[in-house]
Amino acid sequence: FRSIILQEKRGNKMERVTLEDVKEARGTIEDVVLKTDLLENVRLSEKTGAQVFYKCENLQRTGSFKIRGACNKIAHLTDEEKACGVIASSAGNHAQGVALGAKNAGIKATICMPANAPVSKVAATKSYGAEVVLNGTVYDDAYAKAIEIQAQTGATFLHPFDDKYVIAGQGTIGLEIYEQLNGDVDTVIVPIGGGGIIAGIATALKEMNPAIKVIGVQTCNIPSMKKSYENGKITSAFNDITIADGIAVKTPGSLTFDIISKLVDDVITVTEEEIAEAILFMMENQKLVSEGAGAVSTAALLSEKYKPAAGERVVCVVSGGNVDINTLYRIMSVALKRQGRRISIVAELPDVPGALATLVSIIAKNGGNVLTINQDKLATGKYIKKQTVEVTIETVDFDQINAMKSAFVENGIKVEFL
Repeated sequence: FRSIILQEKRGNKMERVTLEDVKEARGTIEDVVLKTDLLENVRLSEKTGAQVFYKCENLQRTGSFKIRGACNKIAHLTDEEKACGVIASSAGNHAQGVALGAKNAGIKATICMPANAPVSKVAATKSYGAEVVLNGTVYDDAYAKAIEIQAQTGATFLHPFDDKYVIAGQGTIGLEIYEQLNGDVDTVIVPIGGGGIIAGIATALKEMNPAIKVIGVQTCNIPSMKKSYENGKITSAFNDITIADGIAVKTPGSLTFDIISKLVDDVITVTEEEIAEAILFMMENQKLVSEGAGAVSTAALLSEKYKPAAGERVVCVVSGGNVDINTLYRIMSVALKRQGRRISIVAELPDVPGALATLVSIIAKNGGNVLTINQDKLATGKYIKKQTVEVTIETVDFDQINAMKSAFVENGIKVEFL
């Protein structure tokens, strides 16, 4: 198996990433990072007919795989580069890895993050002693700001994915997966943002066994590597913001793209709603909290965007668990509505005594549980003899919802389901 020759030149030297680089990285970072658990998800195995495992990088130090590549990169800096301090751009997880690695090495660190980065990621990065600068809405905006500051200060820039040592550090996940399953692995499903984690894992696994499939997953909202993979060249893509902020990268890296285009078997995309459902599924069935980026591998299976063969041994990489609690609450609401377990309605009622009681009675008789209710006869002024009531209801499934709809119609109550 030949090594992957990377197309980006550093000076006059062509760089490459090999299995030996990944093994060297493991020795470099083994005292810093955890060898994370590999757990079977029995429910997902039953649902797909495959044997599905989770590689739990959400349980890694700093809550994400990013510490692997960041610490490997910092370990290879020269004394001169360290003296200048380091600067990095990140959607949030690389930020924490760099901040902790720099703290351990006694290096000043500045991190640029999108202004809408989860509060928990910003707070965690600051807690490791780094200075945080917020700019823009996606990783690329933070990157532009970091380059601007780097030019002004002369700090050493640490790229979150387009770097040989970072890729090698992330590749140590592949070594662990292979060893934890004694080489008996058929497919590994990996999130893709800029491509560092999947490039590293693919480099390690494909050299140990070229038959192992490596599947990448992106969000439909920012399918930059998917488009690049299909077009055969680096292609920027941005449709909308995403709950998978850890993979919100508009333009892939040149080093990572070259590896992915040669080694990765396929790149697929999942919707925001599918990611939300995957997060809920993981919490309920594996007791794991995942951020959006970490849940896309599960979303690929639940949505059947990737359909494993019967008995196929599949590993879903859960890349991180750094999700903001307020964001998680909103994600859960979306997922529960998708599954028919929560609905919101706006009912139009006559402004007479007992009208609201009739509405609530219908909900109760059909097994619904009222979570919130808002009645304000004076607020809208829409009709003099009518009132509008907004209700959020906990339900069991869509059959129960349909029964409730029929009951509203039978009682002459006009209801809009949101």
